[in-house]
Amino acid sequence: MARLFIAVWPPEEVAAELSTLHRKDQRGVRFVRPESWHITLRFLGDTDPGDVIDALDGTAFAPARAHLGPAVDVISERALVVPVDGLDALAERVTERTSRIGEPPRKRFVGHLTLARVKSHVPMPRAIGALVSAEFEVEEIALVQSRLDPQGARYDTIETWPVG
Repeated sequence: MARLFIAVWPPEEVAAELSTLHRKDQRGVRFVRPESWHITLRFLGDTDPGDVIDALDGTAFAPARAHLGPAVDVISERALVVPVDGLDALAERVTERTSRIGEPPRKRFVGHLTLARVKSHVPMPRAIGALVSAEFEVEEIALVQSRLDPQGARYDTIETWPVG
């Protein structure tokens, strides 16, 4: 069993653009490292990677274009994120194929890329409201294993599938 999710990794040029956002270290704010930025299509939790691979192998995924922006926002009250549109159908297809695996699927997909997590007593970082405008064609989706440690989550891609 492994802690798994299915995600889209942004291309290097998008990550480079997001890296220009204000990221001043402050107590109570944990910024996500750029190499860990991703858009989760479905969180599976602790499950067998083989079950997910079996469910997704041979699946056709229609072309998708991710649109990031228009501005850095807050989700779940304490996560600083960049909203992402254009991946709803892709997330729906992934959920359709994996609905019986892992944790129950969320009722609704909310596309976003998390920049930071903020403790409840800490003011939001200055990056909130910063304009963001980026887009990219999704070339593949990835099955990712998450390992939690004190410095933050570590992600390893286990398998990928082409999109489009």
